[in-house]
Amino acid sequence: MRTRGPARTAPRPPSPRRTLVRGLSVPWAIAFLPGGDALVTERESARLLRITPEGGVREAGVIEGVSAAGEGGLLGVAVSPRYASDHHVFVYLTSGGDNRIVRYRYDGRLSERRVIVSGIPKGAIHNGGRLAFGPDGYLYASTGETGERGMAQDRNALGGKILRMTADGRPAPGNPFGTLVWSYGHRNVQGLAWDERGHMYATEFGQNTYDEINLIEKGRNYGWPEVEGVGGRPGYADPLLTWSTDQASPSGLAYARGALWAAALRGERLWRVPVDGSGRAGRPTALYEGEYGRLRAVAVAPGGALWVSTSNRDGRGSPRDGDDRILVVAPTAPSS
Repeated sequence: MRTRGPARTAPRPPSPRRTLVRGLSVPWAIAFLPGGDALVTERESARLLRITPEGGVREAGVIEGVSAAGEGGLLGVAVSPRYASDHHVFVYLTSGGDNRIVRYRYDGRLSERRVIVSGIPKGAIHNGGRLAFGPDGYLYASTGETGERGMAQDRNALGGKILRMTADGRPAPGNPFGTLVWSYGHRNVQGLAWDERGHMYATEFGQNTYDEINLIEKGRNYGWPEVEGVGGRPGYADPLLTWSTDQASPSGLAYARGALWAAALRGERLWRVPVDGSGRAGRPTALYEGEYGRLRAVAVAPGGALWVSTSNRDGRGSPRDGDDRILVVAPTAPSS
């Protein structure tokens, strides 16, 4: 049985962690370069930062054309799996008129700017924004329905979807509808991750009752706005698990050591969710509840540690001394 009811906290000792960097401004996404340095986006400043495993910070560049109103701004970042040969990095940003995905060449400086996808709907809320390369080598992007609920069910609209594309922004081979759309019926996805068997997972913001983790499959309809949480209705995919919205508002997602790791904004905690070989979810554990405030991004570093960012300067948190910061967390395996 999949975990379909409200998630409960299992009492477990926390994973060891330390603060790597302080004094950032809404670090929204983290992606690693082959040498171990990370590229980190700042939502409101539009800066792309390069951060070393020792905590050194320098500006890789300021991304042009970013409009940081509402929940928009400089959002996702991804590094090409062929970076050694093509030096490509990708960012997801809110412009004056849309959300878009932009490719750069990065070899110590940003150059060769190219917009590969434009026309993704933008709004004051629900802009999606996560970018990640899947194990198939294609680029995935999450988009929100911008508060226009019906958009999520419209397969011809780019909002409320998970998109799958080539490095040039074309629909990837095998997409279910011949377009960029991979899955639909989403409200606002901000986390994407894969396990070692290739199962794809996504975090999703609910409205008033249930936040979700979903097992994402090609062409499936994830229900919004017809269903929030578990509906058991034909034609709609039910979530793997749900939380109440005060426990989660889940953003970034990563997979490490047999578990999904989900950053909670309103919930102000890091969730560890064990998953088995068939992609089923076990009992979640809440870590660091209330210790660091709102948590936004989670990414697995080349050495296996998790980098987790706070989001206390995003207008909805209470900034603390040193915010925003990046934490380094040693992931522990779930108990059997």
